[in-house]
Amino acid sequence: MIAPLAGISSMATRVLLAELAAAYTAGHGVEIRFESIGGVDAARRVEGGETFDLVVLASDAMDRLLRGGHLRAGSLRPVADSPMVVAAPDGRPAPDVTHRDALREALLAARAIGYSTGPSGQALLKLIDDWGLRTSLAERLHQSPAGVPVARMVAQGDVDLGFQQLSELQGHPGVAILGPMPPGLEIVTRFTAAVAATSAEPATVQRVVDDFASSRHDGLRRRLGLLTPAT
Repeated sequence: MIAPLAGISSMATRVLLAELAAAYTAGHGVEIRFESIGGVDAARRVEGGETFDLVVLASDAMDRLLRGGHLRAGSLRPVADSPMVVAAPDGRPAPDVTHRDALREALLAARAIGYSTGPSGQALLKLIDDWGLRTSLAERLHQSPAGVPVARMVAQGDVDLGFQQLSELQGHPGVAILGPMPPGLEIVTRFTAAVAATSAEPATVQRVVDDFASSRHDGLRRRLGLLTPAT
């Protein structure tokens, strides 16, 4: 019997990983304990040399960790694609966000706009830059602190519009999902799992990674607002 495997992930996949880990433990008798925190902090801890067996983060962060020698080469597997959506406080009049011009007007009309520290937030800022709106919106853009979901800012009424992955916003009390990003402006974050270079059980962890990436979990992904990774 091996010791429980230690995993680290961002908050965006915490529910998915909890269910995948529980199912794997039930089927194989291998316990997996995930710590889910802000993605930036998670990557920093892996880079700092903390001992983990399994890492699940956005693909760009995973690529950096691989280049830095913190992940085992060849072990990376995509486990979910996560689309970003637009949300607003529940009970307020909902602006139109169904097409490019409508979203632009909604941004300009918003008192405050919330976005995450993760890759979806950076993609939103790039879109705002492309539209030439960064200066006019600068004082209304509010990045959520690491590990704090945008849903909390939306539910508390701190922002009029919130942008984050559907998996982070759906089902949160006080949050109304207005819809996905308009056609042509989709922002999708891919989350990837890999064996940490510090793992003492790389073969076992690789079997876990391969299982998490399996298409047999597609129903679970859909239920949690995630997509099967596109090939």
